[in-house]
Amino acid sequence: MASKSYDKIADICDDHILQVSTQGITFQDEWPYSIHLLGHIYIDDINSARFLWKSIPSSVKESRPELVAVWKIGQQLWMRDHAGVHEAIRGFNWSQETRDLVASFSDVYTKKMFQLLLASYSTINVLQQGWSVDPASRMLTVKKQPVVTEQKLDPSKLQRLTEYVFHLEH
Repeated sequence: MASKSYDKIADICDDHILQVSTQGITFQDEWPYSIHLLGHIYIDDINSARFLWKSIPSSVKESRPELVAVWKIGQQLWMRDHAGVHEAIRGFNWSQETRDLVASFSDVYTKKMFQLLLASYSTINVLQQGWSVDPASRMLTVKKQPVVTEQKLDPSKLQRLTEYVFHLEH
């Protein structure tokens, strides 16, 4: 942690937890689950993060709000909710032990998303989308588009359902 080699945390924790487990030592109350989980999230190993989350005893999850907050980041990553990732990061008052790691992850994640945008678009006509550009700060403000879900109704399915319900009632 002191060397800020955050990309090595998951492997170090995994190795240590295996080593301790083989010796029959129980450590669930003292184990730095938040750091361990963040280590997997940091290296974008969400499958291992999910496995670790499932292996954490319920009593530990219930007694550590920061651990739950870390997992919220993992959930948003799993659902590919990019805005949700940032909301989860900003939505918790991180402890001294995790603050630098979370900040570093946030920076890495933001850069990764920015690189995706750069790879996806060479130009964006922002004004047609209702977006605005602030010339002073040179920041782009994105207008969220409403999500429209259209439900298609097949008349023949509705007819069959009506007949089925009628048959059940009589």
